[in-house]
Amino acid sequence: MNLMLTNPPMPDIPAYSQAGNECALFETAWTRQLPLLLKGPTGCGKTRFVGHMAAKLGLPLSTVSCHDDLAAADLTGRYLLKGGDTVWVDGPLTRAVREGGICYLDEVVEARKDVAVVLHPLTDDRRILPLERTGEVLNAPPGFMLVVSYNPGYQNLLKTLKPSTRQRFVAIEFDFLPKDREIAVVSAESGLDEARVAPLVELARRLRALKGHDLEEGVSTRLLVYCASLIDAGLAPKEAVRSAMIEPLTDEPDVRSALLELASAVIR
Repeated sequence: MNLMLTNPPMPDIPAYSQAGNECALFETAWTRQLPLLLKGPTGCGKTRFVGHMAAKLGLPLSTVSCHDDLAAADLTGRYLLKGGDTVWVDGPLTRAVREGGICYLDEVVEARKDVAVVLHPLTDDRRILPLERTGEVLNAPPGFMLVVSYNPGYQNLLKTLKPSTRQRFVAIEFDFLPKDREIAVVSAESGLDEARVAPLVELARRLRALKGHDLEEGVSTRLLVYCASLIDAGLAPKEAVRSAMIEPLTDEPDVRSALLELASAVIR
């Protein structure tokens, strides 16, 4: 499944290029009140897809970028001092459950383990959110949907979704677009013509083949758009490639030198 562009894009709806039946599957999951899990490499279009579908369905979207310090309380809410009073302030997940719409947790495995405990009652037939601090038990309305994403290729044994959590979601697997479609997307997003984008995409595909060997991650379509945008703005191609496609991938001098040598063979 994959990234970006529609032809033509609908007004106020983020452009997206459908790779399979993911749009129909999302709509069905929404209609049937099923939680959704998106799996795929960094920068392949998962977040763009969610934004596209939220706009297409006319739903409010709350996006949370998960990280090591993100705890359940950051999602549900906490008591805060305001004007000398202690008041309860809803977190983004609680607001979405109260008001409806999509709550999207990006890279959910990066969050602390107590987050999964909060999500479990929302991802089965109960569809409830217990708030221990306030004593409330919120019933998710029909207009609420939980969507989470993660990159399984990047995670290690200490950071992965447990089977008990994965099996609570309908899942869609994403990957990078075929070469010709990725060229079209990068060209449309950056403004650089397709003939000049083509060698950049070819280089990205060769670099992605090194994932798991010299590189932890391959070049994302997002980085390709950045690189093409720099070139379209007048930066020399080799300089743009180094800044947007090589330096973000590694800090190892030997690996960087090898990647630059590969880039020189592809980018003239």
